[in-house]
Order: sequence, then structure tokens, then C-alpha cells
Amino acid sequence: MNFSVQLLALLPLVFLIGTAMTLQTAINAKVSQSIGSPLQAALISFSFGTLILAVLVVLQKQAWPSLQQFSQLPWYAWCAGVLGVYAISLSIYTAPKLGLLTFSGLVIFGQILTSMLFDHFGGLGAEKNPIHWQRLLGGVVIFVGVLLTLQR
Repeated sequence: MNFSVQLLALLPLVFLIGTAMTLQTAINAKVSQSIGSPLQAALISFSFGTLILAVLVVLQKQAWPSLQQFSQLPWYAWCAGVLGVYAISLSIYTAPKLGLLTFSGLVIFGQILTSMLFDHFGGLGAEKNPIHWQRLLGGVVIFVGVLLTLQR
């Protein structure tokens, strides 16, 4: 494994993504409890997030994409928003029922399994990196860890 200073600087930022996702899930679940609807809680979350993104894009002062650039996007580019709605809405509904630890473990296992397949087959332009026994064992260890979190 080759560690560079740049890679080491990125590690805490990526770690904080996990922290942010757990906080987001817990906060959205609390909003859902308060207003009585996971979908409305997700809408509130997306609305505020969209507002923040709009401010950041305006401050970025980069030219807007042309209609031609939009028309040249692959069909699946539009699926990311749908996947976000699925992930956020279902996390609001399921995390309180499973507990944050089990929920997060299942999310991580799903990410690892999907990432392993994308890496192996080069999905969506990812660099091909074949599945080997160490990677497979890492996924199995995560899955066993998730099973252990189910014990209450």
C-alpha cells in the first residue's frame, strides 16, 4: 500500500463523511418523528440542501452548462437524484427501527459489495480491480460485523 501525504490528508475528510451521514440520518429521523412523515422529512432535508448548493454554485462563479452539455449527459446521470431520494427517504424510515449501528453497518456492507463489483467489472468507468480473496474476506468480515450488531 502506497501512502502519500495527499492521501493521508484525505483520510480524515472521508472519515467525516461517515460521521456526517450518521448525523444526517439521526437528524432526519428526528424530523420525521416530529412531523409524522419520512417523505416530508426527506423533502425538508433536500430543500435545505438544494438551497445550500445553490448558494455554493453562485459563489463558485463558474459558467452554467449549456443545453447542449445537458443533452449529452448519459441517461443514467439523471438517476443519481432518484437514488438520493431512495437512500434518504428509506434511511429516515429504517434507521430508527434497526438502530443507527445496524443501519450504518448494512449501508457500509452494501457500499462495499457494490463497490467490489464495480471495481471488478469496471462499472461506470471505474478502473478495473479484480476481486481477490483478501477483498472478499474483507467484505465477509464486514457482513459478520453487521450480523453481530443485530444482537441486542
